[in-house]
Amino acid sequence: MFAKRMQSFRSRMQEADIDVALITDEDNMYYLTGYYDYLHMEFGRPTVLVIHRDGESLLITPTIDLNTAQAAAKVDRIAAWNDGMGDEWRAELPDAVKGVNSVGIEPDSMPPMVRRYVDVIIPSNQLVSAASLLSDMRMVKSFEELQLARHAGEVATAMMEAGRQAIGHGVPEYEVALATSQAGTRKAAALLAAHYTDAEMSPNTHFLQIMASGDAIIKTHHRATTRIMQQGDPVFLCFCGMTNFHRFKLGFDRTFWIGDIKDKQQERVYEVAVASQAAALDALRPGVTAESVHAAYAEVIESNGYEYPFRCGRATGFSFLEKPQLVTGDKTVLRPGMVFAVDGSVSIDSFRAQVGDSFIITEDGWEAITEHPKSLDAVII
Repeated sequence: MFAKRMQSFRSRMQEADIDVALITDEDNMYYLTGYYDYLHMEFGRPTVLVIHRDGESLLITPTIDLNTAQAAAKVDRIAAWNDGMGDEWRAELPDAVKGVNSVGIEPDSMPPMVRRYVDVIIPSNQLVSAASLLSDMRMVKSFEELQLARHAGEVATAMMEAGRQAIGHGVPEYEVALATSQAGTRKAAALLAAHYTDAEMSPNTHFLQIMASGDAIIKTHHRATTRIMQQGDPVFLCFCGMTNFHRFKLGFDRTFWIGDIKDKQQERVYEVAVASQAAALDALRPGVTAESVHAAYAEVIESNGYEYPFRCGRATGFSFLEKPQLVTGDKTVLRPGMVFAVDGSVSIDSFRAQVGDSFIITEDGWEAITEHPKSLDAVII
């Protein structure tokens, strides 16, 4: 799988007339080589993947992670560097780019420390962006990636069901987060054991639960706190960060109420949010543009008197945000094999409602890979 991706990327380098590519984005690193869980810039330790169009692939990584790299990275050569010794990670780069005419980089994700050195050793007129080569490669998922997506959907669904069961009057928010994390980890562990051979891949969820209850529900990316939920509270659960099975990400959201809905205005907001997602799904299929799906969703929201919304959705995969986005201006034509998170959402000053699911684009429409009821009566707990 990784060798095939590497070869495909080299073919794209050939078409773009790029001699050498310097890859630093962690998700692209994994996509091309299978290397992950290394210390990176948060600890001041650069890792750089050097890919020669007609030569070797070279992984420059810290010595502290050499054993991991040797076990995981599908590359021709590994050059380990140690803190404070020689030129550290810089040592291999001058020879790697010597005598070439064009060097591809990822301008938006290359760490500033690395970029400053690259600018010293490579003339600016030889630097080009290779970012779109990889983002375009990653848009349509392989058979193996679609299996990951479906399994990620099972993990997300398990977390949503556990979260729903944990919500209740007198329950602190963090108890919901504990329940979802445990459920997701156990489901992921079962799937890894049943379907995968990579014994190093962790099943554990590792993202702070996005949730909000009561008046805090207007805070879109609020995390679980010690707040005690009460009868009549609206509760928002989001698994867009926690759903990360075998490094494959999805989006998944629901809004609930405990016992009853005290403010009837919230009912209408919620129903419009659900209707906006339904409109997007009516438009979602191969052959349409990404922005047309957003337009269908936004029209429902605006025609009901609410403000113009944020993007309807985004492609996901080994990154939380991939190409294309379901937003005004993105004219990418949707194709079978793409994976999207698709939302419906309405916000007012005192309340917001959001529902979101993930879908695979099929030959004639879409396949849902997350599932939880969203009719109004079904989300009152």
